[in-house]
Amino acid sequence: MTDTAADPVQAFIADTVSQHDVVLFMKGTPDAPRCGFSSLAVQILDHVGASFVGVDVLQDEALREGVKQFTDWPTIPQLYVKGEFVGGSDIVREMFNAGELQALMAEKGVALGQVDA
Repeated sequence: MTDTAADPVQAFIADTVSQHDVVLFMKGTPDAPRCGFSSLAVQILDHVGASFVGVDVLQDEALREGVKQFTDWPTIPQLYVKGEFVGGSDIVREMFNAGELQALMAEKGVALGQVDA
């Protein structure tokens, strides 16, 4: 991880993931994803009933590059649960399909809302 004290972008990322239970750094917003991978991650989080904060990395080039440096992960979206980096769209999808995403959220104490059947 990068030194957050010397870099305001890294400090913003660290503060965001520490202040919210579930954070998705994504292209676009939860209501209007701007790439298929971000859209898939939003759909999965919505399906499991997770309340989350979406951060649009397209609004700021420094943020878009900074989030990649923060975890040394080259792609966006990036999902964080209780401050812990979970992974990108493919990992989130695989975890969801295996029931591991829901288990992780339960283990971390993240409340999941009602899901429409």
